[in-house]
Order: sequence, then structure tokens, then C-alpha cells
Amino acid sequence: TKKDGPRAASLEQCDLGKGPGVLKGAYVELPRYFKDVKKVMDLEQRLVHCRVNLQGLTPEQAVTRPFGSAGNPSDIEALVSYITAQSKDMKMAVSTRHPQEKAAYEIGKKVFFYRGGAHDFACATCHSTNGQRIRLQELPNILNKENAQAAYTTWPAYRVSQGEVRTMQHRINDCFRQQRFPEPVYGSDLITAVTMFLAKNANGGTYNAPALKR
Repeated sequence: TKKDGPRAASLEQCDLGKGPGVLKGAYVELPRYFKDVKKVMDLEQRLVHCRVNLQGLTPEQAVTRPFGSAGNPSDIEALVSYITAQSKDMKMAVSTRHPQEKAAYEIGKKVFFYRGGAHDFACATCHSTNGQRIRLQELPNILNKENAQAAYTTWPAYRVSQGEVRTMQHRINDCFRQQRFPEPVYGSDLITAVTMFLAKNANGGTYNAPALKR
């Protein structure tokens, strides 16, 4: 509700797919195709769009500090926490009916299995086999429906080890970092595609976030 940017506007009219200002149930249907931009967007990408088009921020201003740190909280992480909470206890229902939604899913799937980097890793290296762990952390098998549901429906989450709320964009960014890949561009179509793959695989799961993680 805070008025911000050159236009002194709030984000109350931001359309997340269910109409301007409608938050309830929006997140469990994201990512999705948006007619006004003719592309598929996830929540964080759409928030950047709203900050630019409603509040008048530049794209650079809209993505200032997407991830918080000690003494430097992120407005985006706070917004994501608030918005996602409005879909708590609802079922994931991400669509691939539109051709661009289907294409995003297939691109995300391709990226999931793509091997590269200094260690020749892929997302699938850690997340396509049952019963794997790293240190004491269980690694969900995203190709297993129950695992995919349990993993995706519990983000964003407050990470005790980092002392911050972390969004799905941060989670994917951190996975690429650990694979020794270049850092993804925040709000990029590539990360939306990966998110589409993860979210669609979690369909039918009950959304239960913001959550708490190690």
C-alpha cells in the first residue's frame, strides 16, 4: 500500500493474473502467460513490471537489492512474502495450456538437465534421484511428484542459516552458484522458465509458505 516512485503510486493495482489488486490464489497459478506483455512471468518478474509501469521506477531501480542482507532488507523479499501468504493452504494449479506456457516449461526442463560449469553439474545432478543428501540436507527429487510438491510449496522461506527470507529467485540463483555457473540475471526469462518447470511439477500440492528452513 506504500506510495513510491516518481508517480507516487502504490502496488495495489498490480495485476498478478487474477485482476488488478487480487492477491488471493494468484501465486499458486504462477508463472503464467500475461496478455499485456505477451510473455510468461513469475511473481518476482511481474512485481518488477508493476513497479516500473505503476510506480514509474526504472528497471534498474525496480531490482535494487532483490536479496536482503544484514541491515539491508529487501523490499522485494517482503512483498513476495506478503503476496505468497495470500495463497496459503490452496492447491498449486499452474497451467501450460497457452503455447508460451508450454514453451517455458520445456525450456525450464532443458535447463534442469543441462550439464556445464567447472564441475559438469546440472540441476538434475542433485535433484533427480531419490534419497540423496548433501551434508545433513535432504535433496528433493523434483521428478518425483511428492518431492516436487514438498519442495516448491515451501518457498519463500526464512533461512535460519542466513537470517533472511529467501524467495524462489534466490533459491535458483544459489543453486546455479553452487554449480559454478554464471550468476543468473534477476527476473530473467530463463529463471522464469526454470520456475515454470518446478511449479508445474508441484501441481496439486498444498501451498504452505512462507516457511522456515535451515
